[in-house]
Amino acid sequence: MIIRHEFINELASFKDTQLIKIVSGVRRCGKSTLLELYRLHLLGNGILPEQIIEINLEDADYRDLLEAYALHDYIKARLLPDKMNYVFLDEIQNVKEYEKAVNSLHIKKNVDLYITGSNAFMLSGELATLLSGRYVEIHLLPLSFKEYISAFSENIINERYKDYLINSSFPYTLELSAREDGKKQIQNYLDSIYSTVLLKDVVARKKIADVLMLESIVRFLFDNIGCETSTKKIADSMTSAGRKISVHTVESYISALTDSYIMYRIGRYDIRGKEHLKTGHKYYLVDPGLRYFLLGSQIGKEGRVLENIVFLELKRRGYEISFGKMDNTEVDFVAVKNGNPVYFQVAVTVREQSTMERELRSLNRISDHNPKLLLTLDDDPPAFYNGIRRLNVLNWLLMEGP
Repeated sequence: MIIRHEFINELASFKDTQLIKIVSGVRRCGKSTLLELYRLHLLGNGILPEQIIEINLEDADYRDLLEAYALHDYIKARLLPDKMNYVFLDEIQNVKEYEKAVNSLHIKKNVDLYITGSNAFMLSGELATLLSGRYVEIHLLPLSFKEYISAFSENIINERYKDYLINSSFPYTLELSAREDGKKQIQNYLDSIYSTVLLKDVVARKKIADVLMLESIVRFLFDNIGCETSTKKIADSMTSAGRKISVHTVESYISALTDSYIMYRIGRYDIRGKEHLKTGHKYYLVDPGLRYFLLGSQIGKEGRVLENIVFLELKRRGYEISFGKMDNTEVDFVAVKNGNPVYFQVAVTVREQSTMERELRSLNRISDHNPKLLLTLDDDPPAFYNGIRRLNVLNWLLMEGP
């Protein structure tokens, strides 16, 4: 088991505050394990076992608690009146009108509440209205590359990167990979994640009747990670393939996919004009192994997959991310934290002079003095070009900072 210290420490920093701690993220990214590790942290720091109430709402043992007041009454009956109670509710979105139970528990002075959920819908609508300013969200992703390689005693970094792309960053795949038929079991496991997300978090929620059309859109998005696209372009692509669909329906499907955290969407930023543009979006996938599972070989798409890995790492590091427009050129990522931007270009290799010039062109046009990085898989020493820092991307993934 990989101990995800930064997230445990973040949870601990909000302990005993009048804030609900919400751990969000795609299914099987490690939310339940994180709460388990945090409970162990509490027990190791003076909290008694009877002060902890934990309920996994995907466990059939708790099937009678999938209604707000039943859940509330069950927990209330177990609260210790003279001590702080630490309440953990896993996959809260399975409870009908869960916001009523959450709100009632939250207002009790002796309850420190922690909940998890597998879709962004949990933080919309009535719950967001009820809890405005009264919760903190900790968004969890599958394992970073740094976390992934920490599971191995010996690391040949380039080989581990290949495994990371194919075997997936979902934590449980590390255990499966050690088995004799590990590759087959990983594929079966990814199949189950993919199917569960689509059926439970997308099809059921949106009441989608045409599942085949949804899967066609998913394949399109998986195949076009890192490419600027629009809902009209996707609708036109489906129509040209003989499957007519409206732009509105495409938007609805994509909204459900991003709400399930299987896909992320970023917008375009005009660097010179310093404004976010309304048109143009790119999509990235929560895990590279899911793409390999669904589409197979990465040949011809290595650069886009690498860009996806960098996007996820920037998200883990807490950046707000856009892709940049600089005159008639593009910057792969404009990553902003605390109001300060960092500019990124990502390429598999820049050893050909023409490729190097192309990748540096947009960064060279940016006149401000914020950091500019060129990340590649080239195994060369770090270098600077007119203030632009070139780094090996795998080394960057193992670093702290920008």
